[in-house]
Amino acid sequence: MKAIPYGRQHITQLDIDAVVETLQSDFLTQGPKIAEFENNFAKYIGCKYAVAVANGTAALHLCAMAMNVQKGDKVITTPITFAASANCIEYCGGEAVFADINSNTYLLDINKVRALLEAAPKGTYKGIIPVDFAGAAINLEELKKLADEFELWIIEDACHAPGGFFIDNKGTKQLCGNGQFADVAIFSFHPVKHIATGEGGMITTNSKEIYDKLCLLRTHGITKTPELLQENHGGWYYEMQALGYNYRMCDMQAALGITQLQRADDGLQKRKQIAKIYDEAFASNKNIEIPIYNNGHAFHLYIIKVKDRLGLYNYLRAKNIFAQVHYIPVHTMPYYQHKGYKKGDYPIAEKYYEACLSIPMYPTLTNEEQQYVITCINEFV
Repeated sequence: MKAIPYGRQHITQLDIDAVVETLQSDFLTQGPKIAEFENNFAKYIGCKYAVAVANGTAALHLCAMAMNVQKGDKVITTPITFAASANCIEYCGGEAVFADINSNTYLLDINKVRALLEAAPKGTYKGIIPVDFAGAAINLEELKKLADEFELWIIEDACHAPGGFFIDNKGTKQLCGNGQFADVAIFSFHPVKHIATGEGGMITTNSKEIYDKLCLLRTHGITKTPELLQENHGGWYYEMQALGYNYRMCDMQAALGITQLQRADDGLQKRKQIAKIYDEAFASNKNIEIPIYNNGHAFHLYIIKVKDRLGLYNYLRAKNIFAQVHYIPVHTMPYYQHKGYKKGDYPIAEKYYEACLSIPMYPTLTNEEQQYVITCINEFV
């Protein structure tokens, strides 16, 4: 059996043709494909504005800047995420503060967030960064009520969940990143994600003010828009009006993103089919804990929990199956331990980490490959 990774991109001839066509065009960067991808993505997510950027981390950083995070500002996030979800606050001089996860969903526990907020003077915290971890959509309607009560903004980290959703109290499907409850949301187009552009990211929002700010900040803080200029010396003239970054996406990536987006729903349905097969295969194995989820799960990851995680990880590698662990709790990283965090601070997250393993989940996983993965896991556990 050839190597089976936990995630893999799917590149078709249509993708290749789109990139080649862009390579042969007049623009490799800052061209028309960027706006086309942004418009298509905004329609897919159901928001007003989308801003394409260099990667998901750049998206988080720009969002923190757009939310005006300042030195000393405290922002709450989850310890079970990639480090960038917390680091974006630190980039701006703020302080990432963690709240533990829900033991069933692995998402940020809203009750733990409330406890943090109620234990501190009002105004201590500035915002919340929830993560739609593994593809499970956090209930942003509930979180928004809490945020409004304490005058907080929300950056939704939806990197794992394009196409994911939750159902609000009116029975309406709320797609991840649609801007109905969060001020901004971010997505990643890393190769193992639902939509792959090599590197790349997207920010979505329904606020024109935030959108304009993001567009400025992703390009060095520079504008050439005549009506925004304080002076105008001629057609060449531009002004740097804020301290921004070069966080742009190039047209080749956008061209790839456009074609990848066209089959995003097909990929999502395939992920759900794969998850259902795993569910049925492991349901009778009392030594394997399978995820609890609803229909809105986007299945970036399929995570099982087992007692001998290291043993299973090594066994699968010996069988050419490359499972992965998502994630090492961020607060246990040396950088954050130097800031005062320690093991034991978030026991539910740490207990989850001791047992979690992400097994192969991607649309091109064949039935034969999946059955091989299932057989190997059941043999060991």
